[in-house]
Amino acid sequence: MEKELVERLETAVARLEVLAAAGSRSAVRSIDLDGAVALDPAILAFDVLRSGSLARVSAAAGKIGGKVLEATKTVEEAFAVQKDLLVKAKQCQKPDIAGLQEFLKPLNEVILKANALTEGRQSDYFNHLKAAADSLTALAWIAYLGKDCGMSLPIAHVEESWQMAEFYNNKVLVEYRNKDPDHVEWAKTLKELYLPGLWDYVKGFYPLGPVWGPAGSVIVSASSSAPSTSKASLAKAPAPPPPPSASLFSSETEPLQPKQGMSAVFQEINSGKTITAGLRKVTDDMKTKNQTDRTGIVSTTEKDSRASSFSVSKTGPPKMELQMGRKWVVENQIGKKDLVIDDCDSKQSVYVFGCKDSVLQVKGKVNNITVDKCIKMGIVFKDVVAACEIVNCNGVEVQCQGSAPTISIDNTSGCQLYLSKDSLEASITTAKSSEINVMIPGASPDDDWQNFIRCFTYECI
Repeated sequence: MEKELVERLETAVARLEVLAAAGSRSAVRSIDLDGAVALDPAILAFDVLRSGSLARVSAAAGKIGGKVLEATKTVEEAFAVQKDLLVKAKQCQKPDIAGLQEFLKPLNEVILKANALTEGRQSDYFNHLKAAADSLTALAWIAYLGKDCGMSLPIAHVEESWQMAEFYNNKVLVEYRNKDPDHVEWAKTLKELYLPGLWDYVKGFYPLGPVWGPAGSVIVSASSSAPSTSKASLAKAPAPPPPPSASLFSSETEPLQPKQGMSAVFQEINSGKTITAGLRKVTDDMKTKNQTDRTGIVSTTEKDSRASSFSVSKTGPPKMELQMGRKWVVENQIGKKDLVIDDCDSKQSVYVFGCKDSVLQVKGKVNNITVDKCIKMGIVFKDVVAACEIVNCNGVEVQCQGSAPTISIDNTSGCQLYLSKDSLEASITTAKSSEINVMIPGASPDDDWQNFIRCFTYECI
């Protein structure tokens, strides 16, 4: 790395000497600032990171091709944009929040582009696409403006962002470790790009955030524009990239970390406002002592009518078919308790999507089972070769009657998992999930099931 830096420095110096010898004073002045930035060790080191770690990811993606190569190209584009932002930061004064949003707009667009590749129907390379897209959130370390900006320190941000991407990156490693070394190489090089690659780079050059120029052009803040256009500009500005779903910062000029929860309640009380002004008055007939029905039974009509946080797809008809002899697709099944797949083998996968209040039984041994965006769904299966995955679901029950090396639960609320004695050694991973119960059988067939673990989030066991 040091050798490459020295070579680039020598090249840049030689270029300046040639221009000076030719008497091109105007040309020297025009590249004076750009040349100083180009010679900055931090910029040179970032180029080394791109030509080293990033190039290895691209080489591995080239062997795979298709969607994986397309996703990797967005990673290349994002790193190229980050270099431009690092150069621009050294030439601009430190911006305000609205100005920072405009500054990060090119990076936001690339991240949104990468996220778009993961939308729609799940492709065979969904884990690759998701790992690449989620990893780009690490590049948002450049948005760090100080300890009060609402972000972790740049080093911590890079590490936290990769942990989100690693959930899917590990799936690639598990799926292809005995099948295709090219995919394994891609996953390993992608991790090395961020840990230790980007992490070491940020630690060495920007541990406290980007370096802004003391003078020069200032990033125009949307709030400083004319009154007639300021609101329109803020409305048209795209939201910052989510990590993966929440904005990095707000475009409004409110405090970055408003009080929430009980802190907000106490703040409202201490403000002296008439906080009871909007309350409804309790009439005599609303008081408990005057009500005729005092059985204590609470109606659940209102609760049942509420929409679930996970919506079931209503765009297509119910489907249950084997596609190209490799993939069983079960979609949009509502209220079906007798769904059965019995003619299957270990080379086939099962993909369940958009089902509600149904039960599916997989009697044979399959390679992989994925349950996506289902509500109150029951899955009973015998054996899986790779993994059983529960993604974007609410209130599902999964029973493994045989063996399963890996069970992963992602972005799911409420999952009851029943393991057989043959699957007690399964690796269970969760991310962004809650209310997860794992039940294991007792010592004898007559013993009750035991609750092994419950209500955990962002953990692995």
